[in-house]
Amino acid sequence: MEAKATLNYTRISPRKVGIVLDLIRNKPVDLADAILKHTQKAVCADLQKLLKSAVANAENNFNMDKNSLYVSKCYVTPGPTLKRMRPGPHGRAFRVLKRTSHITLIVKEKE
Repeated sequence: MEAKATLNYTRISPRKVGIVLDLIRNKPVDLADAILKHTQKAVCADLQKLLKSAVANAENNFNMDKNSLYVSKCYVTPGPTLKRMRPGPHGRAFRVLKRTSHITLIVKEKE
């Protein structure tokens, strides 16, 4: 039995999200929360909220014990890229790619 939470269209690059997800994969929920709290990355606040949502889903929907939960899977996929223009020299324009992410976090109960 597993509980899932997703966060779609987050305005941060998937590459930056993946670095933080590697830190919390296969960790107990309380340790993952502590790691996110003390890591100095922009995405940590969103991931902390997502982790709380996944834990709440596990408790309320599947009657799992909060103390025996761990992050079994977490992954990020790229969302749509917003294309913007930035002025360049001599009347030119440079393209700026503002990337978005879809983040999925799955928690399971230890056996």
